Amino acid sequence: MVARYSGAMLAWVVLVVSGLFEAVWATALGRSEGFTRPGPVLVFALGLLVSMGGLAYAMRTLPTGTSYAIWVGIGAVATVAYAFAVGEESISLGKVVFLSMIVGGVIGLKLVH
Repeated sequence: MVARYSGAMLAWVVLVVSGLFEAVWATALGRSEGFTRPGPVLVFALGLLVSMGGLAYAMRTLPTGTSYAIWVGIGAVATVAYAFAVGEESISLGKVVFLSMIVGGVIGLKLVH
């Protein structure tokens, strides 16, 4: 029983980290200028490998639909939050409200799992 619980907790941690790496590869993809800049292309490739590998690992324990929805939600929110932080995207009340709805959905999926 303890081993199963620990495995599930690890799967959730890996899922969150892999969702954050989705934001890494998405941001790098945007900066690669159509795969013409080697640095961002390398970051994209490494971020993609870590992100997909973590998602695949989490899906061994967690349901596919839940895992994917949470992975995408974390990646989307983190990508936009980073763009806000570095000034690449303007912040508005509407954007914050809708991003909060994504965060609420991710938390809700975890709670009902």
